[in-house]
Amino acid sequence: MGNFITYHLVGTLLWTTYILNMLAAIITIFRERRDVTSIWAWLVVLLGLPIIGFVIYFFLGRKLSSKKIFSLQTQERMGLNEIARNQKLLLDEVDDQFKEKYEEQSFVRLFLQNEEAILTQKNAVRIFTDGHKKFAQLFDDIERAKHHVNLEYFTIYDDQIGNELVDLLTRKAKQGVRIRVIYDQMGSKGRHDRMYKRLRAAGGQVEPFMAPHFLPVTFRANFRDHRKLVIVDGTIGYIGGFNVGDQYLGRFPKFGYWRDTHLRIEGDAVLALQSRFFTDWNATVRKQKLDFAPEYFPTTTVRGNTAMQIVTSGPDTDEGQIEQGYLKLFATAKQTITIQSPYFIPDASILKVLRMQALSGVRVRLMIPHMPDHPFVYRATEYYAQEILDAGAEVYRYDAGFLHAKVVTVDGRIASVGSANMDIRSFGLNFESNAFMYDQEITEALEQIFELDVLQSTQLTTAYFKNQSYWKRFKQRFSRLLSPIL
Repeated sequence: MGNFITYHLVGTLLWTTYILNMLAAIITIFRERRDVTSIWAWLVVLLGLPIIGFVIYFFLGRKLSSKKIFSLQTQERMGLNEIARNQKLLLDEVDDQFKEKYEEQSFVRLFLQNEEAILTQKNAVRIFTDGHKKFAQLFDDIERAKHHVNLEYFTIYDDQIGNELVDLLTRKAKQGVRIRVIYDQMGSKGRHDRMYKRLRAAGGQVEPFMAPHFLPVTFRANFRDHRKLVIVDGTIGYIGGFNVGDQYLGRFPKFGYWRDTHLRIEGDAVLALQSRFFTDWNATVRKQKLDFAPEYFPTTTVRGNTAMQIVTSGPDTDEGQIEQGYLKLFATAKQTITIQSPYFIPDASILKVLRMQALSGVRVRLMIPHMPDHPFVYRATEYYAQEILDAGAEVYRYDAGFLHAKVVTVDGRIASVGSANMDIRSFGLNFESNAFMYDQEITEALEQIFELDVLQSTQLTTAYFKNQSYWKRFKQRFSRLLSPIL
C-alpha cells in the first residue's frame, strides 16, 4: 500500500511538472513576436528538455531588449544620412550611372530604401583569400596610421596573432593614434581584460559589444556582433570573413588551412564602414561617444573601378537587409549563381528560389566545408545541400582545409562579400555587414577563385548522400528541426 501511494505521488508530481513546463513553454515563446519556424524549434527544445530547455533558452532564446533596439535604431549613420536622403531624391541620376543595367539599378534602389545604404563608386578593392597575406597587409596599414584605427571583430582570441595585434595597437596608441576596439564577448570566448590591459593603459579603448558593464558575461548569447570591420584613418577599410585568431592562419591541426575571403577597400565605401562602426560604438559605450568630425570622414582621392554599397543587418530591425539582397541576387540571376558558405541553412524563401532557379536551368553551384566546426550546424548544412542538389544544383565539398568564405556571385556582374553566412542565424540573429559590388572585373575575379577552389574539392552526388549511414542521415534530419535556432 505504501509503495502504491509513493508511486502515485511520484506520478502526480511528474505530470504536474510536465504540465507546468508545457504552460511555461507556451507563455515564454508566444510573449514575443517570432516567425513560425522559430516558434516550433523552441517548443521542441522547451518541451523535449524540461527545465534544462529553459536554461538553454535563457542564454540563447531571449530577444534583444527594446532598450538595446532603441539605442541602435536612434544612432545616426554619421555623415551619411544626408547623402542617402539626397540619393533617394536623385534616384533618376543614380539610374543614369547604370545605363542599360536594370538589375544594378534595382539593387541600388532596394538598399537605399530599406537601409539607407549609400552608393559609392570609384572604389579600389583588393581580394584576400589567405590569412597570412591579409594580416600582413592589415598590420602594415595599421603601422602607417596617423590619426585613428577602429576595429570591430566577432572574434579576437587571446593567442599569438591576437596578442601581436594588441601589441601593435598599443604601440600606435603610445604614438598618439586613437585606437578603438569592439569585440563580441561570445565569439571571443570571454572578455580578455588581461590581454587588453596594456592597450587600455596606453590610452586605447576596448569594449565588448553591447555587453553588461557590471557582469563578467553576457546572458543574451544569441545576438552576436558577427561583423569584421577595420577602418584606418578613414581612408582604408577591411570587410569580410576573417576573424583574429591563430586558427585563421591555419595553426590549428583540426582545421588545417583556413580558406576565407576578405576585402581591402580604398574609396568612399570606407566612409560607410566608418559610419557603421560609429553606430555600433555609440550603442555600446556609455561615455565617450563619437560625433561626426572631418578627420574621421576625409575626402577620398583614390580612384578605382568598383561601385558598391555597404549593407548591414541585425536583430534591431525586421527588414533582413542582407537576406533581401541575397534573395534578389538569386531571383534575378539569368545564367549562374555561385555560393561559398561554411553554413548553409537557408530559410524557406532562400531555399525555394534556389531550387526554382536550378530547376529552370540556371547553373547553381554551392561550396561547403568538408568538416564541421559546429556538429548540428554541419549536419543541417548537409541536409539542405541535398535539397538543392535534388533540384539540379551542383554541390562541392572543399577538401583543402576549412572553408569559411561568405561569397555570392551572379552572372559575372554582381557580387557580395562579407560576414553573413547563408543561414538563418545570419539573416535574423547576428549583426552582419556585407559589401555588394557592381563590378564585372571583381565579380569575375571571385568566380575565378571559385573555379580554383573547385580543383581542390569533391563534387557531391545523390549517390554520395544515399550511401551515408542511417545514423548520419538521422542527425541531418534532426539538426534540420533545430535549424531556426542554430
